[in-house]
Amino acid sequence: MPPFPGNIDMEVILQTETDRGYVEVDLGAITRNFRICADKMQHGQKLLAVIKANGYGHGAVPVARRLEGEPGLFGFAVATAQEAYALRGAGITSPILILGYVAPEHYERLIRSRVRIPVFRADQPEQIAQAAARAGEPALVHLAVDTGMGRIGVRPDEEGMAYVRRLLQTKGILAEGMFTHFARADETDQSYSQLQLGRFTAFRDRIREETGFSFRYCHASNSAAILELPEAHLDLARIGITLYGLEPSGEVDVVGPGLTPALSVKSSIVFLKTLKQGESVSYGSLYTAPEDRRVATIPLGYADGIPRGLSCKGSVLIRGQRCPILGRVCMDQFMVDVTHLSEVSEGDEVVLLGRQGDEEIRAEEIGAISGRFNYELVCLLTERLHRVYRE
Repeated sequence: MPPFPGNIDMEVILQTETDRGYVEVDLGAITRNFRICADKMQHGQKLLAVIKANGYGHGAVPVARRLEGEPGLFGFAVATAQEAYALRGAGITSPILILGYVAPEHYERLIRSRVRIPVFRADQPEQIAQAAARAGEPALVHLAVDTGMGRIGVRPDEEGMAYVRRLLQTKGILAEGMFTHFARADETDQSYSQLQLGRFTAFRDRIREETGFSFRYCHASNSAAILELPEAHLDLARIGITLYGLEPSGEVDVVGPGLTPALSVKSSIVFLKTLKQGESVSYGSLYTAPEDRRVATIPLGYADGIPRGLSCKGSVLIRGQRCPILGRVCMDQFMVDVTHLSEVSEGDEVVLLGRQGDEEIRAEEIGAISGRFNYELVCLLTERLHRVYRE
């Protein structure tokens, strides 16, 4: 007799993992958030949905499938070649733009996959042209312009103009777009973003005047600028964090426009016990009961992406009420105080992030308590948490 079962029932495995804890993603909320931002565009302006980092932890492929075909969508933006391949492999046919550096060994495959490549390095035009010749079709590229982010991009100066001329003269390259990225669009004071926008549009106009060439798609706006800087929408705007209903920063209002978080993290109580007066909880014995307390164990931890910084500071929702975390968050478990609940049972739903009844725990709150910010929090929810998609 074999030591292990020969046939593995994956549905049973997934159900077991879901019972331990899961990420719930509301695709309807993502669609509504997209449409709210799309309504801010003027005639002919479209949105580029940013679904890098597995859709900020929400699931890039399900989000792309849900949004593909939406009026107002141009396509999707990712950070790496691997993320682009995953979308094409899942049947996504919309335009895809990579926003960061791409190694030359990917050029030919990206060209064949009709994925847009960002250009800004001196060696790229020749290398991309060679890959285009091997692929037998032209490469679509977007010129990255550094107007004040200091990350990637050519400067909008004489050297940048020389680069553009060389790019436009390189056989096998179709310069479809140019873009920049705002460094401070999520601040109340928009003066720096206005400065960046001015540099970008002036460079765009200079290119047109001196070469006679116009890029089909110029884009600068990120999520914050979509809400706060309508003059920066240009041809495309890149919707990132607001697609998922989260704040670009504490200075940008997402509640007023009606954006709602799409992601929740849920688990359940797996063990209840009475902690006697003077007994401690978890590593380091950071919490000692001043009197008898009722304590629940939750089977998630920092290996699932639950911040260890919530130790002795955060809370969860059980039966619509907040229950404080006791002691340190472990790799796979943590404990909470449920003494104040009149009724509580093993198996009760636990909401770590999201809404339960009239109470809500937002990513921004967890970030403020744990030392992470909301982008980081959702991106670091690991694959141990099975994603469940709902409408």
